[in-house]
Amino acid sequence: MSGIAGGRAGASPDLPWMLRLSFTISNKIIDACLRRDGTVNRRLFSFVDLKSPPSANPANGVTTSDTIVDPSRNLWFRLFLPTESATACENLPVVVYFHGGGFVFLTADSKPFDDFCRRLSRDLPAAVVSVNYRLAPEHRCPSQYDDGFDVLKFIDENPPPNSDLSRCFIAGDSAGGNIAHHVAARAGEFKFRNLKIRGLIPIQPYFGGEERTASEIQLVRAPVVSVERTDWCWKAFLPEGSDRDHPAANLFGPKSGDMSRVKIPKCLVFIGGFDPLKDWQKKYCEGMKKNGKKLKMIEYPKAIHSFYMVPELPESSLFINEFRNFIYFG
Repeated sequence: MSGIAGGRAGASPDLPWMLRLSFTISNKIIDACLRRDGTVNRRLFSFVDLKSPPSANPANGVTTSDTIVDPSRNLWFRLFLPTESATACENLPVVVYFHGGGFVFLTADSKPFDDFCRRLSRDLPAAVVSVNYRLAPEHRCPSQYDDGFDVLKFIDENPPPNSDLSRCFIAGDSAGGNIAHHVAARAGEFKFRNLKIRGLIPIQPYFGGEERTASEIQLVRAPVVSVERTDWCWKAFLPEGSDRDHPAANLFGPKSGDMSRVKIPKCLVFIGGFDPLKDWQKKYCEGMKKNGKKLKMIEYPKAIHSFYMVPELPESSLFINEFRNFIYFG
């Protein structure tokens, strides 16, 4: 099952000039942080990675609090709870969320993701658990999957307030979408006490392979994502000596296992027409369906990578509506 909304995508999206300028500056700073020796200039990136503290007092209709899971690896999560909705005092569905950033950048308290998860919590509404996982290249695959799965086990034993763990959804954007899939696959083999995973929501998930797809070649002018940057991040994230056909990146490639035996809940996948990764995302959807998984794909032909982070873009509101319908009505 799939849906397509909007017109035909070209090589470069039509964006407000201020937004395009913002993306251009961000891309240049990120590229300057990626060193040739495979390390990251985190000091430089810290100047632009603005942080948002937790807020016990409601801000934009949502309270937030941080919970430490394992201080030895700086594993924690930020909980977002709505305060103004009609269901604020009821047990809410839980969305365990993994932020994007190429496995390399950003954290659960980075302002863009604090703003985004706050919006999700308020507009769905839901209890959102935003996971602060370890970053590459200091911590390579499968560290991020380990962290995500351990957070699931933690909240299973320590339910967040006003939450209904029998309605848990795993979601993530970009690299977080990749993590969400692999964590959900692990969770399918584990018997939780209280937590029941009802759905998986990869948002423009970050998958890849050694092959160069048409969208990677054609969308060279698209903002946010470039082939050179994604190649650098894969090399930083994957185990030493691995190529992009590693199963963490290429789920249905020459080195992948039998996905038909993996227990995955129903899926809702979002794709954007101006995302160079869209062909890999479509391969993911096709592979999941061929292996018997229930999946709905929503494609916005005019959407850029990370469109959901920009409320002013029309696709962003459509995205929220589809997300809400999926967790409440299936």
